[in-house]
Amino acid sequence: MESSDKVVETVIVGNYVEMEADGKAKSFKSKLSKFFWDGGSAYDAWFSCASNQVAQVLLTLPYSFSQLGMLSGILFQLFYGLLGSWTAYLISTLYIEYRTRKEREKVDFRNHVIQWFEVLDGLLGKHWRNVGLAFNCTFLLFGSVIQLIACASNIYYINDNLDKRTWTYIFGACCATTVFIPSFHNYRVWSFLGLVMTTYTAWYLTIASFLHGQVEGVKHSGPTKVVLYFTGATNILYTFGGHAVTVEIMHAMWKPQKFKAIYLFATLYVLTLTLPSASAVYWAFGDLLLNHSNAFSLLPKSPFRDMAVILMLIHQFITFGFACTPLYFVWEKAIGMHECKSLCKRAAARLPVVIPIWFLAIIFPFFGPINSTVGSLLVSFTVYIIPALAHIFTYRSAAARENAVESPPRFLGGWIGSYTINVFVVVWVFVVGFGFGGWASITNFVHQIDTFGLFTKCYQCPLPPPPTIFNTTSAPPPLHHLLPRNHSHTP
Repeated sequence: MESSDKVVETVIVGNYVEMEADGKAKSFKSKLSKFFWDGGSAYDAWFSCASNQVAQVLLTLPYSFSQLGMLSGILFQLFYGLLGSWTAYLISTLYIEYRTRKEREKVDFRNHVIQWFEVLDGLLGKHWRNVGLAFNCTFLLFGSVIQLIACASNIYYINDNLDKRTWTYIFGACCATTVFIPSFHNYRVWSFLGLVMTTYTAWYLTIASFLHGQVEGVKHSGPTKVVLYFTGATNILYTFGGHAVTVEIMHAMWKPQKFKAIYLFATLYVLTLTLPSASAVYWAFGDLLLNHSNAFSLLPKSPFRDMAVILMLIHQFITFGFACTPLYFVWEKAIGMHECKSLCKRAAARLPVVIPIWFLAIIFPFFGPINSTVGSLLVSFTVYIIPALAHIFTYRSAAARENAVESPPRFLGGWIGSYTINVFVVVWVFVVGFGFGGWASITNFVHQIDTFGLFTKCYQCPLPPPPTIFNTTSAPPPLHHLLPRNHSHTP
């Protein structure tokens, strides 16, 4: 698999060739190291999928509810959760089809990580590879940007002595350390802790909102504008589109064919976090959320809130690594360093990937609106439209369907049912997600640029208090009272 120091044995199961660790090799390793570092089980994959899926979007879903209204917010979460689980299943079947064909040709993947664009290349040709590579890399690039923006937005609610732009500089340097994590095999403890952190944060948001109660004169007007409605909908599309790294997570498993329904189970758990938290915060604060895309900004400061902020900061570091690691692999392959066994050389080679991410996070620090824009323009194609079309074209011939490694579930209607669902996914996401969602998200994004400007110093920060007017006949107050706060509303 991905770890070059493993001794492996090939086990043929049906038409699928598995790569499993040799028991003798295991005995030479530290048990502690294996427990924390070396993950390849179905449980590891579940933790990775669930941890990667919810991430910082947990804090923007109440904002989406204020745009959509309570009923639409709940229904869109359930709908896109199912849609995302279906396309993740399609990606997994295409991965298994590709890998099985290659291993029948005696291709060895022990020192090579299979990626989505390679699956498309092997099954459908170079044109599909190029399109898949472009969309996937761009999405993961901006997914990493969003994590940096989220870090700066969150830490500001604990320490506002520095503006959000300065915090972005600091966390950009911190997140650059992910270059030292070799592959998804090595995220075992991080993905587990990440899910614990988001679970705490989700239930903190829920309980704190109910304890706070509804603000005086609370209004729940949503939906009020078509632009806001589709902006909120595409943010939820983004929420359940976290399976752009499905192939890399599967490749890190000892038995990838067990992946099948893992993403669905991960989604069901994530819904137990997102539905209560988003509903509770929207119930408590209503339309106030329209101007507060980060749920932390409305909840009163407390030790519990500070703990949630700290845990989300750590989790965003983890999610940055999840989004960036596939980009590291692509870059390594491009410069011929992917099979290098030196961790330090690979880490040094990966550093150029972090620089544009850092720069983009400083240019577009629009926490919330950028999620919707990425969702409509990139997620819609990367993890919904392209996988559905790829599945249709891979199995368009009777011979391909007859020789398929995995056939669609019978309870969904077999091949006819899967084709019907795939066509629905393509049409719905293209029209509603990319079409209406793209229009609404870009409109909202441009509005943020017009309002705050590029390179804004502190997006959605409180305005500084106006200077005190004093009587000129009396002694003026100390000058430090007139100095502007360093986290001004505009740059």
